[in-house]
Amino acid sequence: MSNVPTITLNNGVTMPQLGLGVWQVPDDEATATVTTALESGYRSIDTAAVYGNEAGVGRALAASDLPRDELFVTTKLWNSEQGYDTTLRAFDASLAKLGLDQVDLYLIHWPMPAVDKYADTWRAFEKIYAEGRARAIGVSNFQPTHLNRLIEQGGTVPAVNQIELHPSLQQPVPRAFHADHGIATEAWSPLGQGGELLKAPRLTEIAGRHGKSVAQVVLRWHLQLGNVVIPKSVTPSRIRENIDVFDFELSAEDLAAIAELNTDTRLGDDPENVN
Repeated sequence: MSNVPTITLNNGVTMPQLGLGVWQVPDDEATATVTTALESGYRSIDTAAVYGNEAGVGRALAASDLPRDELFVTTKLWNSEQGYDTTLRAFDASLAKLGLDQVDLYLIHWPMPAVDKYADTWRAFEKIYAEGRARAIGVSNFQPTHLNRLIEQGGTVPAVNQIELHPSLQQPVPRAFHADHGIATEAWSPLGQGGELLKAPRLTEIAGRHGKSVAQVVLRWHLQLGNVVIPKSVTPSRIRENIDVFDFELSAEDLAAIAELNTDTRLGDDPENVN
């Protein structure tokens, strides 16, 4: 059984607050990685067309004996497929690779503002949603200006915005916008890609007091803020460690100390510049 809490999206669909991300996991490794995660209690898997591992993820889902309604599967539309008709074809291709007739969440991977196709792309997403082939639709890497445009079209408000978010990039402006509009905040690279952040003395001290790893402390910080997190690992012990974060709680002092680590430092691309 999974002990991961869920959040309720703006359309009433529930989503596990912690899942497995499979960015940079080769297709031939994805099956074993996802299988380990499912055996460890994960029920949410986050992939994308551009990751090239939807088929490997699909093999693990098919081989598991878990009921489909216990699983939450996210995939994303790649930039080159944006546009109304191309989106519909790309979604069909993703479903085929995953071996599913429905995904739980479908995301536009990047807004690409200079290309300016995301409004048309969103109309295709709304068609997919209306047909019941995605239980929820959302976006990734969208800024408030991009979200505002979709909302002002008068259609479906995105259920989720998946953005780079970790203690070095805490994203207070997007998070406040999401809260105001009923959009769930999902963090990619929630551990700052495991770099210098995980050596921060303040985090090391908090981890020592709680008898947890620094990664577990950072994931717990996300969960207590209300973020959805999708830590990525292919190491079985790390996969298990990353879900073992529900038996302790950070204090208000801990949260305040982590808040002071924000430097607005991106590790990934600026969404305004990805076109």
